[in-house]
Amino acid sequence: MLTLGLVGAAVGAAYWWEKQLPQRLGDAAAEGRLDACLSYGEQLSALRWLGGQAPQEQSRCRRLKAEQLWTSDQRGEALRLQRLLVNSGASSTADQQRLLAWQRQLEQEALGLYRAGKLQQALAVLENLNAAHNPQGTALGDQLREDWNRNRFQKERASQLIPQARWWEALDALNRIDHPWWKAHTTALRKQVERGIEGLRKEHEAEHDSHGSLESNIPAAQLSQRVNAKLSQGKDDWEAFSEACRELGGRVVEAGPETACRR
Repeated sequence: MLTLGLVGAAVGAAYWWEKQLPQRLGDAAAEGRLDACLSYGEQLSALRWLGGQAPQEQSRCRRLKAEQLWTSDQRGEALRLQRLLVNSGASSTADQQRLLAWQRQLEQEALGLYRAGKLQQALAVLENLNAAHNPQGTALGDQLREDWNRNRFQKERASQLIPQARWWEALDALNRIDHPWWKAHTTALRKQVERGIEGLRKEHEAEHDSHGSLESNIPAAQLSQRVNAKLSQGKDDWEAFSEACRELGGRVVEAGPETACRR
């Protein structure tokens, strides 16, 4: 009996407190005590066993508190609260538009930092979206990392090919770089490659002048077979020809419009 009495008293106290909460929530909202308003609203939602929406005062407090947090640069928490408001069923079209506008603002800010070469700062901005359980923020962050690493890989590839005087392959790697920051930071490599290619052209012109017509001296059948195999692997024409030539012990020789594989 004692246990039942305690349970009954607890239920009665909870019921009494639920009856007090709407007035307390309304007073807090009217007085601008946003944190108290939010706390009362959460308690009221938890105690309403029969369901029902939280009162308009709770929505008003969420709206005002989210704006306050956004202004004070606590953007992850602002987005979380705004999303609660939008998902509560008591939001307006303006509330939904504000949520979308804040998300777009963060995405654009992150993209601006990324294009400026500030990957980590961009990802930090997107963490605010992730804190609000926004899958789009996570997807964008993953995409930025992938693009950044792809550009870095091409830069490193070009850096490895240049000491080997593999100028055309190095140029191909540099041409695959599409990030403005990485383009700016590979200018010196590109100039080095251009000088190497110019040297090759001069060498090939001199060789062409001394040998007359430029022709491959690698067996045509072998060269053709190798080139076709490379093409079937998805290589472009130039890459297939260059690799096939090297594998057969030759080197690519150019003279104007003519290209040959010679030993």
